[in-house]
Amino acid sequence: MEFQLKEKEIKGQRLFYKQAGRGKEVFLLHGWGADSSALEPVAKHLAQFFTVYNFDFPGFGWSPPPQSVWSVHDYASLIEDFARLEGIEKPIILGHSFGGRISILLGARGLPAKIVLVDSAGILPKRSMDYYMKVYSYKAAKKFFSLPGLRNKKEEALSHWRKKSGSSDYQQAEGVMKQIFVKVVNEDLALFLPQIKAPTLLVWGELDTATPLADGQQMEKAITGSGLAVLEGAGHYSYLERLPQFLRIMDSFLAEDK
Repeated sequence: MEFQLKEKEIKGQRLFYKQAGRGKEVFLLHGWGADSSALEPVAKHLAQFFTVYNFDFPGFGWSPPPQSVWSVHDYASLIEDFARLEGIEKPIILGHSFGGRISILLGARGLPAKIVLVDSAGILPKRSMDYYMKVYSYKAAKKFFSLPGLRNKKEEALSHWRKKSGSSDYQQAEGVMKQIFVKVVNEDLALFLPQIKAPTLLVWGELDTATPLADGQQMEKAITGSGLAVLEGAGHYSYLERLPQFLRIMDSFLAEDK
């Protein structure tokens, strides 16, 4: 089935997405550092039964970055506005990793009919002493290079520190997306999980190190009536690593919606 690349401007923000299929609407929300192509195998499968909207979030794929430092709430509001402008009520929402963060908020706000969270982010990790040492040393360096006579070297020194200590996702982000990344990864969404009332399927890679299986188990306990499926031997992109198994599990969850 052929997907069409479309564009919509929402409150000054250009949003690109790929659409195909017919029937009940499904929104696909990709992870950080990816774009709609990461969910393409899932999109093609679902388009046999549903109208699929596969988004490029602002700052990824075709969609230009936001003009300001967005939070997860801003990304969620964009998808809410899209649904309203398109006249879409109660879509099914599938979110992977960062897309899971947005799905959690949309679930708490009551938008989706059903939710599929795949290796979802949203639980703040337990920080090691090494992490706090890096944070404190960075703050100390900022103060030190703000002293008279050192200010001209401040940005160069801090840039070197960030390159040495920042995560790969942070390193690859450019412009405002670096600030957005820092904001997003420090947002704890655990408090929103009990507010989700839509039927929720959680799918996790057994060996996921980016968002550990323990996060999925915590989400299952917090979301009333949710269920967790674990894909053995799979990592953070479990849905791709175990695609046939993932599609069977998802099809079972969405059987009555086709």
